[in-house]
Amino acid sequence: MATYKQVQGYVKQKYGYLPKTYWIAHMKEVCGLNPKTAQNRYSPNSRVHPCPPEKQNDIRDSFQHFKMI
Repeated sequence: MATYKQVQGYVKQKYGYLPKTYWIAHMKEVCGLNPKTAQNRYSPNSRVHPCPPEKQNDIRDSFQHFKMI
C-alpha cells in the first residue's frame, strides 16, 4: 500500500496540487481501505475537513495507480 507521501507526490505531479493528508484519509475511508485514526481526531465518527468532491476523483486515481483499489 502506498504511503500518504507517495499519494501526495503522484497527485502533485499529475494534477498540480498537494492534497491534504486528511483528504487522503477520507478517501481511504470512502474506498474501504481502513485508514488509521489520527490521535488528534476529535470524533472517530465525523470529519471536520472531508475531501472536496472536485478532488475525490484525483485521489481515487492515485489509489488505482498504486493498485490500492
